[in-house]
Amino acid sequence: MVANNEASPETPQRQGKAPKVRAILAGGLVLGVGAAITLAAWNDFEFAQGTFTAGAFNLEGSTDGTTFGENPVTAPATLGFTATPSNLSPGDVVTAPFAVRLDDASTNDATVTVSTEASTGALTGLTYSLTQSTAFGCGEAVTATLVAAGQELGTTPGSVTFALTQGAGADPGAPVNLCFRITADDDLVQSQTGSTTWEFAAQSQ
Repeated sequence: MVANNEASPETPQRQGKAPKVRAILAGGLVLGVGAAITLAAWNDFEFAQGTFTAGAFNLEGSTDGTTFGENPVTAPATLGFTATPSNLSPGDVVTAPFAVRLDDASTNDATVTVSTEASTGALTGLTYSLTQSTAFGCGEAVTATLVAAGQELGTTPGSVTFALTQGAGADPGAPVNLCFRITADDDLVQSQTGSTTWEFAAQSQ
Protein backbone atom coordinates (compact mmCIF):
# COMPACT_ATOMS: atom_id res chain seq x y z
CA MET A 1 0.00 0.00 0.00
CA VAL A 2 2.87 2.32 0.71
CA ALA A 3 4.30 1.75 -2.72
CA ASN A 4 1.05 2.70 -4.37
CA ASN A 5 0.85 5.93 -2.37
CA GLU A 6 4.36 6.96 -3.54
CA ALA A 7 3.61 6.27 -7.19
CA SER A 8 0.25 8.06 -7.45
CA PRO A 9 1.67 11.67 -7.48
CA GLU A 10 3.70 10.94 -10.67
CA THR A 11 0.60 10.29 -12.81
CA PRO A 12 -0.76 13.88 -12.75
CA GLN A 13 2.71 15.22 -13.67
CA ARG A 14 2.88 13.10 -16.88
CA GLN A 15 -0.64 14.19 -17.79
CA GLY A 16 0.26 17.82 -17.29
CA LYS A 17 3.21 17.58 -19.76
CA ALA A 18 1.24 16.06 -22.64
CA PRO A 19 -0.70 19.23 -23.61
CA LYS A 20 2.55 21.20 -23.86
CA VAL A 21 4.03 18.67 -26.27
CA ARG A 22 0.92 18.81 -28.41
CA ALA A 23 1.03 22.60 -28.42
CA ILE A 24 4.62 22.59 -29.67
CA LEU A 25 3.80 20.10 -32.41
CA ALA A 26 0.82 22.16 -33.47
CA GLY A 27 3.01 25.23 -33.61
CA GLY A 28 5.44 23.38 -35.80
CA LEU A 29 2.65 22.41 -38.17
CA VAL A 30 1.52 26.01 -38.43
CA LEU A 31 5.04 27.17 -39.26
CA GLY A 32 5.34 24.48 -41.91
CA VAL A 33 2.21 25.67 -43.68
CA GLY A 34 3.46 29.25 -43.57
CA ALA A 35 6.79 28.32 -45.18
CA ALA A 36 5.03 26.55 -48.04
CA ILE A 37 3.03 29.69 -48.84
CA THR A 38 6.16 31.88 -48.82
CA LEU A 39 7.88 29.69 -51.45
CA ALA A 40 5.08 30.24 -53.99
CA ALA A 41 6.57 33.09 -56.15
CA TRP A 42 6.36 34.40 -59.76
CA ASN A 43 9.50 34.24 -61.96
CA ASP A 44 10.23 36.05 -65.24
CA PHE A 45 13.36 36.57 -67.37
CA GLU A 46 14.76 38.95 -70.03
CA PHE A 47 17.71 38.21 -72.38
CA ALA A 48 19.76 40.45 -74.69
CA GLN A 49 22.05 39.40 -77.56
CA GLY A 50 24.48 41.23 -79.84
CA THR A 51 25.88 40.05 -83.19
CA PHE A 52 29.28 41.36 -84.27
CA THR A 53 30.64 41.14 -87.82
CA ALA A 54 34.02 42.50 -88.94
CA GLY A 55 34.28 44.68 -92.03
CA ALA A 56 36.51 44.03 -95.05
CA PHE A 57 39.66 45.84 -96.09
CA ASN A 58 41.85 45.31 -99.15
CA LEU A 59 44.35 47.43 -101.10
CA GLU A 60 44.84 47.05 -104.85
CA GLY A 61 47.50 48.39 -107.23
CA SER A 62 47.65 49.09 -110.97
CA THR A 63 50.43 49.87 -113.44
CA ASP A 64 48.04 50.95 -116.21
CA GLY A 65 45.31 52.78 -114.30
CA THR A 66 42.62 50.34 -115.42
CA THR A 67 43.36 46.83 -114.21
CA PHE A 68 43.77 46.61 -110.45
CA GLY A 69 44.91 43.60 -108.47
CA GLU A 70 46.90 42.44 -105.48
CA ASN A 71 50.69 42.59 -105.69
CA PRO A 72 52.31 40.84 -102.70
CA VAL A 73 55.97 41.21 -101.79
CA THR A 74 56.67 37.84 -103.43
CA ALA A 75 55.27 39.11 -106.75
CA PRO A 76 55.46 42.93 -106.83
CA ALA A 77 54.02 44.87 -109.75
CA THR A 78 56.58 45.80 -112.40
CA LEU A 79 56.55 49.53 -113.08
CA GLY A 80 56.25 50.48 -116.73
CA PHE A 81 58.85 53.16 -117.36
CA THR A 82 58.49 55.53 -120.30
CA ALA A 83 61.98 54.66 -121.45
CA THR A 84 63.91 51.49 -120.83
CA PRO A 85 65.76 51.72 -117.52
CA SER A 86 68.30 49.14 -118.67
CA ASN A 87 70.44 51.54 -120.74
CA LEU A 88 70.76 54.59 -118.53
CA SER A 89 73.42 57.26 -118.85
CA PRO A 90 74.05 60.43 -116.79
CA GLY A 91 71.27 62.96 -117.28
CA ASP A 92 68.58 60.43 -118.21
CA VAL A 93 65.14 60.72 -116.57
CA VAL A 94 62.62 57.87 -116.70
CA THR A 95 59.11 57.90 -115.28
CA ALA A 96 56.52 55.29 -114.36
CA PRO A 97 52.91 55.76 -113.17
CA PHE A 98 51.29 53.68 -110.48
CA ALA A 99 47.86 53.78 -108.81
CA VAL A 100 46.39 52.30 -105.65
CA ARG A 101 42.82 52.05 -104.36
CA LEU A 102 40.60 50.20 -101.89
CA ASP A 103 38.53 47.41 -103.45
CA ASP A 104 34.73 47.33 -103.57
CA ALA A 105 34.47 45.17 -100.42
CA SER A 106 36.41 47.59 -98.20
CA THR A 107 34.31 49.20 -95.49
CA ASN A 108 36.81 51.69 -94.08
CA ASP A 109 38.91 54.58 -95.32
CA ALA A 110 42.68 54.15 -95.11
CA THR A 111 45.97 55.90 -94.56
CA VAL A 112 48.74 54.55 -96.80
CA THR A 113 52.39 54.69 -95.74
CA VAL A 114 55.11 54.45 -98.39
CA SER A 115 58.46 52.86 -97.57
CA THR A 116 61.30 50.97 -99.23
CA GLU A 117 60.79 47.25 -98.82
CA ALA A 118 64.09 46.04 -100.27
CA SER A 119 66.86 46.89 -102.73
CA THR A 120 69.38 44.70 -104.54
CA GLY A 121 72.49 45.31 -106.63
CA ALA A 122 73.99 48.76 -107.21
CA LEU A 123 71.94 51.96 -107.34
CA THR A 124 74.79 54.47 -107.33
CA GLY A 125 74.01 57.78 -109.04
CA LEU A 126 70.25 57.20 -109.14
CA THR A 127 67.74 59.42 -107.37
CA TYR A 128 63.96 59.68 -107.55
CA SER A 129 60.84 61.60 -106.66
CA LEU A 130 57.27 60.45 -106.01
CA THR A 131 54.31 62.69 -106.77
CA GLN A 132 50.53 62.46 -106.67
CA SER A 133 48.51 63.65 -109.68
CA THR A 134 44.94 64.40 -110.75
CA ALA A 135 44.73 61.41 -113.13
CA PHE A 136 46.74 58.35 -114.12
CA GLY A 137 50.00 59.14 -115.90
CA CYS A 138 53.15 61.11 -115.22
CA GLY A 139 52.07 63.89 -117.57
CA GLU A 140 49.10 64.86 -115.40
CA ALA A 141 48.93 67.84 -113.07
CA VAL A 142 50.73 67.25 -109.78
CA THR A 143 48.61 67.69 -106.64
CA ALA A 144 51.15 66.64 -104.00
CA THR A 145 54.84 65.79 -103.70
CA LEU A 146 55.29 62.77 -101.46
CA VAL A 147 59.05 62.33 -101.98
CA ALA A 148 61.03 65.33 -103.16
CA ALA A 149 63.43 65.08 -106.11
CA GLY A 150 66.96 64.01 -105.22
CA GLN A 151 66.04 61.15 -102.87
CA GLU A 152 68.55 58.32 -103.19
CA LEU A 153 67.03 55.32 -104.88
CA GLY A 154 66.66 52.52 -102.34
CA THR A 155 65.68 54.88 -99.53
CA THR A 156 62.44 56.56 -98.47
CA PRO A 157 62.00 59.42 -96.01
CA GLY A 158 59.96 58.77 -92.90
CA SER A 159 56.24 59.56 -92.68
CA VAL A 160 55.38 59.48 -96.39
CA THR A 161 51.60 59.01 -96.30
CA PHE A 162 48.44 59.71 -98.26
CA ALA A 163 44.74 58.99 -97.77
CA LEU A 164 42.41 56.57 -99.55
CA THR A 165 38.63 56.50 -99.34
CA GLN A 166 36.35 53.47 -99.37
CA GLY A 167 33.93 52.91 -102.20
CA ALA A 168 30.16 53.29 -102.23
CA GLY A 169 27.90 50.29 -102.72
CA ALA A 170 29.47 47.94 -105.25
CA ASP A 171 32.05 50.51 -106.41
CA PRO A 172 35.72 50.49 -105.34
CA GLY A 173 37.29 53.52 -103.74
CA ALA A 174 38.68 56.36 -105.84
CA PRO A 175 42.29 55.60 -106.86
CA VAL A 176 45.27 57.73 -105.91
CA ASN A 177 47.48 58.25 -108.97
CA LEU A 178 51.23 58.34 -108.44
CA CYS A 179 54.33 58.94 -110.54
CA PHE A 180 57.87 57.68 -109.93
CA ARG A 181 60.54 59.83 -111.62
CA ILE A 182 64.06 58.33 -111.68
CA THR A 183 67.08 60.51 -112.51
CA ALA A 184 70.63 59.35 -113.36
CA ASP A 185 73.48 61.68 -112.45
CA ASP A 186 77.22 61.78 -113.06
CA ASP A 187 77.93 59.23 -110.32
CA LEU A 188 76.25 56.47 -112.34
CA VAL A 189 78.64 53.54 -112.76
CA GLN A 190 78.87 51.83 -116.16
CA SER A 191 77.19 48.42 -116.38
CA GLN A 192 75.84 48.58 -112.83
CA THR A 193 72.44 47.07 -112.21
CA GLY A 194 70.09 47.11 -109.25
CA SER A 195 66.45 47.11 -108.27
CA THR A 196 64.31 48.53 -105.53
CA THR A 197 60.87 47.59 -104.21
CA TRP A 198 58.49 50.06 -102.58
CA GLU A 199 55.84 49.06 -100.08
CA PHE A 200 52.43 50.71 -99.83
CA ALA A 201 51.02 49.78 -96.41
CA ALA A 202 47.35 50.67 -95.87
CA GLN A 203 45.90 51.02 -92.37
CA SER A 204 42.14 51.26 -91.90
CA GLN A 205 40.69 54.35 -90.28
